[in-house]
Amino acid sequence: MDDTVTEAPARVRLKAFAKVNYALEVRGVRPDGYHEISTVMQSVSLCDELSLERSDEGFQLLVEPERSSIGPKDENTVFRAWSLLREATGEDLPVCARLRKAIPAGAGLGGGSTDAAAALVGLNEMFGLGLGDGKLREIGLRIGADVPFCVSGGTALGEGIGEKLTPLPTPPDHHLVVAKPDAGAETARIYRAYDERPGEGRPSIAPTLDALRAGDLGALARLLGNDLAPVTEVLVPEVGELREVLACAGALGTLMSGSGTAVYGLFGSEAAAREAERRIEAPFARICRPVALGVEMVRERVSRRDTWRPSR
Repeated sequence: MDDTVTEAPARVRLKAFAKVNYALEVRGVRPDGYHEISTVMQSVSLCDELSLERSDEGFQLLVEPERSSIGPKDENTVFRAWSLLREATGEDLPVCARLRKAIPAGAGLGGGSTDAAAALVGLNEMFGLGLGDGKLREIGLRIGADVPFCVSGGTALGEGIGEKLTPLPTPPDHHLVVAKPDAGAETARIYRAYDERPGEGRPSIAPTLDALRAGDLGALARLLGNDLAPVTEVLVPEVGELREVLACAGALGTLMSGSGTAVYGLFGSEAAAREAERRIEAPFARICRPVALGVEMVRERVSRRDTWRPSR
C-alpha cells in the first residue's frame, strides 16, 4: 500500500472557460423577482486565466489588463468566492490571486461566473479543503446563477434560474466566432424589457435537445433560440447587426448569448470561421470551440497538465 501523502500545491493556475447559450426560454417570474428559465449551455475555449499563490495573510487580487472591468474589490466574483469559502470552511485561506482577463464584460459569456468557479476549484485544491463538486456548486450559486454550470462545464440543460443542471450529449465538432459590440446591457434591464414584451421568442429548448441527441450540427445551428434576443436587439441594435454580418459570412446559425450583448456564429470548419472573423468589424471578435469542462487546472509545481473534472 502506498502511504505517500501528496502535499497541497503552493500555487495553481487555472483556465476559466466562457459559456454560450444554444437555447434560452424564459418561463416566468418567481416571487423573489428572479426569472425561471430553461437554457442549454456550452463551455467554449475562450477563457480567462487565474493564478493563485499562498501568501502570509488576507486576500490580494491583481488584474491584467489593469483596465479590465471586474467591479469593486468587495463585489468582484473572485473575492466573493474566496470570502464564501472562508465562511464555509472556517479557514483563513491567505492568497494572492492574479486574474488575466480575456472574456469581455457585459457579454452574456459568463466571464465573472467562470472566474468565481475557477477560484472555488483552485482554492479547494490548493488548501486541501476536500469539498465535493456539489458543495462548490452550492457555494457558487450564492455568487451567481451561472457559477454552478461554470464549475461543472461541458454541455448541460439549466433549469430554475439556471442552477439545476442536467448533462447533455457533446455537440458535433464545430467552431464559433464570438463577437461583441462596444455597448453592453445590464441583465436586469434586459429582463425588465422582456417582461414588458413577453412571448416574442420561439420554442428552442426541445428542438435543441433533439439536435444534440441526434448529433446533427445543421439542425442545432438552425434551431438556436434566445427569448431575450429580440428585446436586446431593440435596446442595442449592434447586436442584430453583428448577427447579420455573421450570417452573411456563412455562419450555419447565429445567436446572442445569454442576456447579451455578445453574439456568435456556428461554423463547420476552422477555415470558414477564420474567413468570417476577418469580415467582422467589432471591438471584440474571437474564434473558439466547444470544450468539455468549465475549469482546467495546470499544477505548476509539476510538469504535467491536470484537468479537473467534477463528478456528475
